[in-house]
Amino acid sequence: MNFITKKHIPRRAFLRGAGVTLAFPLLDSMIPAQTPLSKTAAVAPTRFMGIFVPHGMAPGYWIPTSEKLESGKMLSIMEPLDRVLDDKGQLVRESLLDHTVIMSGLWSKSAEPPPGVTGADHWVAAAYMCATKPKKATGADIRDGTTIDQIIADKIGQETPVPSLQLAIEDPGANSSNCGEGYSCAYTNSISWASPTQPLPMELNPQIVFEKLFGDVQAKSAEERAERREQDRSILDSVSQKLAKFSKDLPASDRNKVDEWATDIREIERRLQVAKLASGQVTGENVAVPAGIPEAFDDHVKLHFDLTTLGFKMDGTRVASMLYARDLTGRNYPKSGTNSSFHGASHHAENPERIKDYSKINRYHVDCLAYFLDKLRSTKDGDGTLLDHSLVLYGTNMGDSNQHLHYDVPHIVAGGAWGKLKGGRHLPFQTKTVTTGNLLLSILDVYGIHQDSIGDSSGRLAGLV
Repeated sequence: MNFITKKHIPRRAFLRGAGVTLAFPLLDSMIPAQTPLSKTAAVAPTRFMGIFVPHGMAPGYWIPTSEKLESGKMLSIMEPLDRVLDDKGQLVRESLLDHTVIMSGLWSKSAEPPPGVTGADHWVAAAYMCATKPKKATGADIRDGTTIDQIIADKIGQETPVPSLQLAIEDPGANSSNCGEGYSCAYTNSISWASPTQPLPMELNPQIVFEKLFGDVQAKSAEERAERREQDRSILDSVSQKLAKFSKDLPASDRNKVDEWATDIREIERRLQVAKLASGQVTGENVAVPAGIPEAFDDHVKLHFDLTTLGFKMDGTRVASMLYARDLTGRNYPKSGTNSSFHGASHHAENPERIKDYSKINRYHVDCLAYFLDKLRSTKDGDGTLLDHSLVLYGTNMGDSNQHLHYDVPHIVAGGAWGKLKGGRHLPFQTKTVTTGNLLLSILDVYGIHQDSIGDSSGRLAGLV
């Protein structure tokens, strides 16, 4: 198979092998001569990633002190978004503040219990990207709202092999239809809804995500992929001759891009193999680790982020969402510096030492976000980077987790969105005046999706774009 001609290479150039289909990253050879990058169909639109973390953030440890994000002046939880040095003073990560907007004072009204009801807010994950209060139901009559990731995917994701990825770092683990107080577990287990009655399953296993991105859609692909996995064959090995033929006549700059892309794939395959070998081990929570799922949160979340980056890079997908944890999680995070469980630590009883302890978990979670943003920033995409050409939404459902209050809720929007989003800013809003629905409505505007409203929105979010 020879793609190389005197004309440019099609953006949808593929290599196919036994049970695999490999799409290439954006190469210079895919852009017709004399054609401005912004005018070519080879360029993907703004990618989107929505990330949800329950339980808010420790009060006093995250809200910036000014409306300009200044290096060296970020409070503890947000420090990972600034320039990071190791214990020896060596640079770990350049500052991401210029690509970051932090919002304080937002009101997650849709996550509040219905009037006259207390304690019934463990379904708030479902409200995160639609700003709609879910219907109290445990059976087939569940109802929420279509989430913005799926609205965006309907517009920009249909041209890609995988219209959207739904990822999770914690096994839902609940087969019951009732997750308490008369609410379906569907509201807890998914942040992505294709329609008001259709929650999408969040994929826990990075191996399955990998197969979605690289699996061949031809009739025998499932059997071929299974055979290749049993033989522990790399997907690159199955197309090595075709890959060498494809690369042979490329200019040096494109050969380097293909080499980097192939290296990324091999590294992810290596990490998936490590996870596979570890399957059957038991976590500290006495839960067996399924095949292909890393035991450690740190390994798991980074694999999902790296797969998302690779999917964005090769235009295998343009839209993704990630659920860090379920609301009642008992998980702890050894790399955070505390052994307290997430949900337990969130109920800090207003004790200053316990609030400080809780802030360490929040800081660690933001550090994982910063890892992803830095990965996007280090990945070239046309005349910029994936971070320049993406929008990442990171948020939560509570302000004061101890009291389950859903105002003064932390949100971060990062990326450049092809020049539509200006970073380095803190947008403070007056308590209980601006709902998260306004933020979602403004994000849709970035994608050219102009709706009158979404969920509980009352207008656009002033100052975001």
